[in-house]
Amino acid sequence: MNCKSFVSRAAMVVAISSPMAVLAQTSDPQAASATDGAAIIVTGTRATGVTAAESAAPIKVLDSEALTKVGQPNLNQVLTQLVPSFTAEAFGGDTANLTLAARLRGLSPNHALVLVNGKRRHGTSNLHVLSGPYQGAASPDLDLIPPGAIGRIEVLEDGAAAQYGSDAIAGVINIILKEDKGLISGNLTAGQYYKGDGETYSGSVTFAPDMGPDSYLNFTMFHRFHDFSQRGGVDRGIYNRDGSIRTDISAEHQEMAAIGLPGAPYTNRIVGDARSELTTIVYNAGHDFGGVELYAFGSYGRRDASAYENYRQPWRVSRSPVLGVAGEQILYSAAGFSPREAIKEDDFSNTGGIKGETAGFRWDISTTYGQDYAKLYTLGSANRSLFIDTGTTPANFYDGFLKASEWTSNIDIAKEVDLGMAQPVNIAFGGEYRENRFQIGKGDFGSTYFEGGQSYPGFLSTDAGKHKRNNKAAYLDIAMNPIEMWKVDGAVRYEDYSDFGTKWTWKVTSRLDLSEQFAVRGTVSSGFRAPSLLEEYYSSTNVGPTTAYVQLPPNSAAAKLLGYEDLKPETSQNYSLGLVIRPVPKLNITIDAYQVKVKNRIVGTGSIQGLAGGVVTNQAVLDAIAAHGNVLDPYVLQNGDAGINLFTNGADTRTRGVDVTASYPTPVGSGSILWSLSANYNKTKITRLRIPAALYAEDARSTLEDASPKYKIIGGALFTMGGLSINLRETIYGKSSEVVIFGTTNPTVRVPEAAITDLEVGYDLSKAIKLSVGANNLFNKKAPTMPNDASDMPIDGARVLDAPLSFTPYGINGGYYYARINFSF
Repeated sequence: MNCKSFVSRAAMVVAISSPMAVLAQTSDPQAASATDGAAIIVTGTRATGVTAAESAAPIKVLDSEALTKVGQPNLNQVLTQLVPSFTAEAFGGDTANLTLAARLRGLSPNHALVLVNGKRRHGTSNLHVLSGPYQGAASPDLDLIPPGAIGRIEVLEDGAAAQYGSDAIAGVINIILKEDKGLISGNLTAGQYYKGDGETYSGSVTFAPDMGPDSYLNFTMFHRFHDFSQRGGVDRGIYNRDGSIRTDISAEHQEMAAIGLPGAPYTNRIVGDARSELTTIVYNAGHDFGGVELYAFGSYGRRDASAYENYRQPWRVSRSPVLGVAGEQILYSAAGFSPREAIKEDDFSNTGGIKGETAGFRWDISTTYGQDYAKLYTLGSANRSLFIDTGTTPANFYDGFLKASEWTSNIDIAKEVDLGMAQPVNIAFGGEYRENRFQIGKGDFGSTYFEGGQSYPGFLSTDAGKHKRNNKAAYLDIAMNPIEMWKVDGAVRYEDYSDFGTKWTWKVTSRLDLSEQFAVRGTVSSGFRAPSLLEEYYSSTNVGPTTAYVQLPPNSAAAKLLGYEDLKPETSQNYSLGLVIRPVPKLNITIDAYQVKVKNRIVGTGSIQGLAGGVVTNQAVLDAIAAHGNVLDPYVLQNGDAGINLFTNGADTRTRGVDVTASYPTPVGSGSILWSLSANYNKTKITRLRIPAALYAEDARSTLEDASPKYKIIGGALFTMGGLSINLRETIYGKSSEVVIFGTTNPTVRVPEAAITDLEVGYDLSKAIKLSVGANNLFNKKAPTMPNDASDMPIDGARVLDAPLSFTPYGINGGYYYARINFSF
């Protein structure tokens, strides 16, 4: 019997075979604590004193201890390993590889609202443009919030637009910052992939001085370095599988390659992680003046990152002895070059507020301003046209900048009123004003001269611009217990957008406790999401060695030439029905089924081709590109594929799913084992296509319906005895697939179901210091690779043989091992 297979299966059996490890309510599989769901929550209700176990809506609570038991110091990875309905992007194309996204319940990343201390978090400026499950993501970058600053995370898995406004269609992630006192805590982490690359080093420290009973101040500093990884095999654009130079390229090109190109035959480094350095600072402070509290919190983050793009062969940038005339007599680089896309990103957010209670009215007034500012560069590259025309070209290009900001001000008021019911009725109301801005800055001369630098052209003057909008909102929220066993929450919200007009949303949630052991709960609600300014106005050109696709803004005149309309808001109808079963003390069983219908869903069109293999297939597409002012690489026009991508209200969708969670502690000698099981099943289906089929590519449909696993199951066992802890987790991913567009063929590539094992062993060296070692993907499960055609070339037109499928839910890099020291004084 295969040892790895046996251990992996045994881990799962152990995690779920206990008769008490059935389905429970407490938060996450690894986060469940002895409080058995007794943590007071602030998300999904405006009433006070509600616990997670009593909630009428499904909510998971992840405490700070759970957040430390994930090896990679990255909040996206923490949540994807602990919450079944949460999936994080493993690999992104182009600049998306520099700021990876995540999503909830299989919906868009933009359908999950992120709060910090209950206040809306601003989104990233780096839009995820290329096709894939995370396309269109302009959501908050969770990686900019260090886990060490977090006291707990509340994940509301229910539509909540009527309570919190636009975006909360799939749910809400509320990050509650620490309010420690008299403590210095932190950790040091080091790790790498089994292959020996992707080295990661991080350090985090939180200072929480004791400032007396009425004040708190927490100040967290975090720094992380993560190095490149490289996956895949031979660069098939130059070499055969055995590493010999291809004989079907010209004799001149064979001679150029024969000098020994860098890394040959693995010259192409595009498939792998970006190198990044991230520094973040988070503070959380407050002072109670006696019934009135002033508070403030915020963050600053600085990211410097770069990712390799496709290797350019020596002959790709060349010229003749005559300026202005193409040729291959004079090479820009005899060794070719590997361009990198780079980002220098500054992100900050600050919130200030005052809250208190007056005459029985609880009130909270706050304002939050957040901004993400990203400068983009192309490094180690060349401008082919500039080299031909002038005989010289820069190697590094400034491509321009992206800036997105959000200013939100809130007033929230609540009062309990005794109306003769089992409990006082909580009446909450308030208002919000929000202003969003988005700006694209033009690139330098070299980046915008004709096709710009190889791999990533700069933003043109036709791309650049400033855009803004504002919206005003008011809400009413009522929570009541008509009788002791019956809880009803209702909310209604009014939104007024400067560019879309008005919208009403509503929500009704109810829970009926038929006994102490059995309860039924459910929700019916409407939702709303305004398109982000990035989706409306982002414009750029995405290129490969033989491809060029222009991202057209849907609100542009060029898009109108092809029949696309301005973006409209999405609307949704959410339904959920669940059971809460508590057969024995400390065991809470929950099963929640849900359905989310989204109307006018904003989707990427996929690749709408105008050119295939240098042959015109749709002149209207090429005319739209020209009308927008884009100039494509002449090499691509002669030999490659060209077209457009854009966002459109392309479909109505229906997502159906079930969430199941459970945990239960059992004593083992002088220690205990926390058994846990949680699962999510969801399926998205296009119920109506709102644009002609010719304007919605087949790969876009498959991305929406099939590129995410239909189910994800997490089983775990956390053993503790004295200073020893052993944390075992098994995650099973369902199968997924995606259509690939290349030339005139549309093959489907598939990721089969897989089981991934994580293991961590920790020991308290003293009361203040704990040492842990562990591995994510313990048995080094590899992602499936892109198939090849009859000529041994990848069927997606790429050049790297055996490249892992980028939408693999458990990542492209294989196993990762690490060591960590936690300290607390």
